[in-house]
Amino acid sequence: MARLRTAFFCTDCGNETPRWQGQCPACGAWNTLAEEPLVRTRPERTRAARASDVVALTPVRLADVAPGDTARWATGIDEFDWVLGGGVVPGAVVLVGGEPGIGKSTLLLQVAARLQRSRSPALYVSGEESAAQVKLRADRLVEPADDVVFLGETELEIVLSRAAEIQPSALFIDSIQTVYAADLEGTAGNVTQVRECAARLQRFAKETDTAVFLVGHVTKGGAVAGPKTLEHIVDTVLYFEGDPSLDHRVLRATKNRFGAADEIGVFRMTGTGLLAVQNPSELFLGERRPGGSGVAVVATMEGTRPLLVEVQALCVRASYGSAQRVATGFDRQRLALLLAVLERRAGLRFAEADVFLNVAGGARITEPAADLAVAVALASAQLDRAGSPETIYLGELGLSGDIRAVGQLERRLAEAARMGFTRALVPDRASVRSPAGLEAVPVADLAGALTAALP
Repeated sequence: MARLRTAFFCTDCGNETPRWQGQCPACGAWNTLAEEPLVRTRPERTRAARASDVVALTPVRLADVAPGDTARWATGIDEFDWVLGGGVVPGAVVLVGGEPGIGKSTLLLQVAARLQRSRSPALYVSGEESAAQVKLRADRLVEPADDVVFLGETELEIVLSRAAEIQPSALFIDSIQTVYAADLEGTAGNVTQVRECAARLQRFAKETDTAVFLVGHVTKGGAVAGPKTLEHIVDTVLYFEGDPSLDHRVLRATKNRFGAADEIGVFRMTGTGLLAVQNPSELFLGERRPGGSGVAVVATMEGTRPLLVEVQALCVRASYGSAQRVATGFDRQRLALLLAVLERRAGLRFAEADVFLNVAGGARITEPAADLAVAVALASAQLDRAGSPETIYLGELGLSGDIRAVGQLERRLAEAARMGFTRALVPDRASVRSPAGLEAVPVADLAGALTAALP
């Protein structure tokens, strides 16, 4: 019996090495090499097949290519369509990842039900649940999903065969880690199977103009399980995020070939499924109580959408040894940088204080435009002085204490005015036209900003 040939694949980038190493030579990640069987050698193509391929792949000028019908399919779920860039693109492959129980299968079943009502059949394939289990979920949903075609299968060849017979407009695979190709060695979920199955589903999508949605498991670090090449194969990568203690979920696009990346859609989890939140800013500011210290509001940009969130800070005397720095929804290293600037440029001492920073509502801030709001919240907490509840703060904070300009300032101010704010502290270098009802106060440096924010 011939010995089974194996190789080691990096679970982060998919790089192949003949022997195990502690560090991946391609991406530098540690302890990510896993042993997997090599793919069986495929039969040689015939000379006629090779000749036909050459004809099919003849180079053409882009000017000679006839424009195709690229109209998107609107599902009617506004937040989902927004994240995709306006709707589902025919022939696109979309990967949806998230923690177990976050609502990935529920959302895609609702999408399948919407598409089923408006177009040709949607085929929902599940390798994790039986038809009876999926039926139980469908009965709870506000969307009628009785006409969705279900297939409980894990072998890829059978799935593609049934899809070719039904000719659905959209194919849902729940999940890509449970599907396997019979002609490949190894079990479902290993690096080789996941990569090859995703590649074959991509070819099927492009050849038939079928939109393919893949559910992906995530690792402990929050990334989609399997090789990193899985994210390169698909057209769009969506991550479903949310705190289990909260009833809202955030769908975030980290890659989108047909729209803007970093777009978010906000949903509320209910007993009848996921409901789109029409005004996310109102959701994140809904429980705000004006008048307290250590609070500031900033308008962040999530893709092309402005979103108002509240930053909360608390400073207390350190009781146990060295001072703590705890941040939720904000980068901890960025927090340390802002504390250093506040101490050096504004004369506020935090060396003997425990500092806690939180972005309310489970939101996450990654852009530097929130620096001024975070600095004002920290200063307000340390001085125990409340700022104006009708003021928002926009600006990047430099190491010298200067306030620098941020992008798309007018859109941020328009959203703030729509939410009832009447004053905004903005960088003095930004030339902006304030919307009606909102006064833009230019500030040049941190000291001037704190004087204007905390009179």
